[in-house]
Amino acid sequence: MEFDPADADLSLASLFTGWALADEVQRRLAADGFEDARFADGVVFQHLVGGPVTISTLAERLGVTQQAASKTVADLHGRGYVARTADPQDARARHVVLTDRGQAVIAAARRHRAAVDSALREALGDERVEAARLLLVDAIKQLGASPALRARAVRPPR
Repeated sequence: MEFDPADADLSLASLFTGWALADEVQRRLAADGFEDARFADGVVFQHLVGGPVTISTLAERLGVTQQAASKTVADLHGRGYVARTADPQDARARHVVLTDRGQAVIAAARRHRAAVDSALREALGDERVEAARLLLVDAIKQLGASPALRARAVRPPR
């Protein structure tokens, strides 16, 4: 049985739109040479854009165990997006920092999100896209999600 997108409620329409937008950005990142970048990497990157953090701090911010954070960091390190450095104050602690490649994928994703936004505004009209954006921002506020966004503490739903 086919599902007609016109039958989607606001929750599903915004979810599916978000997925489609994310897929388009991922497609563009792959064309730029970041074919190994994953949407979920951004959940970690948001905590690193402000500078190095320890694995324990990252684990706390992600709401996961230190083992899970270490595994994630090892994966990102293996793909060249982060580096691990010793903490100058505590030899037992390790800092996680974005590499040049990590900075580059973030810059490319920002550029592609802006380009997709621009293309949608051209195709659908600036007023319609802006009205949709403002509606979603108001929904974020109404649902109490603004503080997590401001703190760069966005997590996928459970």
